[in-house]
Amino acid sequence: MSHFRLARLCLLLAAVGLNTAPALMTSAHAQKADAPAAAQANTVRPELFKLIDSAQVQQLVAAKNFPELQNRITQAEAIPNKTPYETYVLNRTKLVYGSASGNDAAVIAAVEAVNASGFEPKETQAKLTLAVADLQYKAKNYGATVEQLKRYEALGGDMSTARPLLLRAMYLNKDYAGAQALLLQSVAESEKAGKTPTQEDLKLLRSAAFESKDTAAYNTSVEKMVMYYPSDEYWNELIRVGVIKKPGFNQDNYMTVLRLEFAATKVMREEDYIDYAETALREGFPTEAKVVMDAGYAAGVLGKGGNAKAHNTLRDRANKQAADDAKNIASTEASAAKAKTGAGLVNLGWAYSTMGQHDKAIGFIQQGIAKGGLKAPDEAKLRLGIAQYKAGRKDEATQTLAGVKASGGFGDAARLWELLIKQPAGAGATAAAAPAGQ
Repeated sequence: MSHFRLARLCLLLAAVGLNTAPALMTSAHAQKADAPAAAQANTVRPELFKLIDSAQVQQLVAAKNFPELQNRITQAEAIPNKTPYETYVLNRTKLVYGSASGNDAAVIAAVEAVNASGFEPKETQAKLTLAVADLQYKAKNYGATVEQLKRYEALGGDMSTARPLLLRAMYLNKDYAGAQALLLQSVAESEKAGKTPTQEDLKLLRSAAFESKDTAAYNTSVEKMVMYYPSDEYWNELIRVGVIKKPGFNQDNYMTVLRLEFAATKVMREEDYIDYAETALREGFPTEAKVVMDAGYAAGVLGKGGNAKAHNTLRDRANKQAADDAKNIASTEASAAKAKTGAGLVNLGWAYSTMGQHDKAIGFIQQGIAKGGLKAPDEAKLRLGIAQYKAGRKDEATQTLAGVKASGGFGDAARLWELLIKQPAGAGATAAAAPAGQ
């Protein structure tokens, strides 16, 4: 918040203008008995004026002669029977002293008095109030910061400027629910205006939602982090809260999670590469296993450490079976077509997709879905949507994935695949790096 604070202090100095009073502050000439009543009301007696003459005050400030300026203020305070206007002018001088000398406590007290005087213009009151809010934030008086910012808003201040400070003050004052509500509003307004919410706001929203134990808001914040600032960390968190931790997730469908993680992130954990490859081999997709193992080695995760030998053995196994599959896959098309259900065609199509032959894969998967008899038809639709995405047919993929509604993780995974499809090119680094399998 240091940059924000500097901006506000400059604003304070500009608002004060290093003047102790407006033009109506005059010398003894304004004290003539025949002067109009209004003029007399807004004038300063000579004995006070000579102490806080703005020209002399500016000279003292320029010379950093703060002891002399404080001495003059003390003498002025001792003058009895000051009018409200004279008190206002003196508080203006105190404000200049506090601003120039770095005495934040003096600034805060002076602003309170100046704003309550009735002489300070409303526009300047707002600027001074915003500056005081920033000083309170610096002093870690977060409740007072919020209070000052609400005054600033009531004075017609521009909350688009002050909102970042308000959000953080509310959060640090442990008003998590209030900060969350305001952050959700801020994010929605940014999106409506066609702007990208700031990463700082989204992080703060995630933290506020966590502290207030609002699962829906937390999930929303993570999803938007992935949407606007994709990274492995955010994707892994979104997969965790958006699929794995959702009620009804079936651990038997964990392969769905691994496929999504592999496509969305740059690097996976060692155990995820191994789990993915072993499951792919078990399900009869050795080329998919090979692609995963190759990616793990390329990322520097596999092939080293105490498990290097096991990694090499698994990789050799995947390579051998993938080579055999590539030779024999065409011969399995006839038997898949003759089968009573479409399961064989769906699996055949997915195998072709892992080999990078996505257009061919789409045809077989569609035939399998049309034939029916599938134990998990939505899983087949999910595979179809992924194959369409890899083939570059994003609109078709989105439409297919939108139709995946099954529980157990399929519907939730499909929605995140849709989010992945909407990301800018290159955001899903693994997908781009391994076109043969992902």
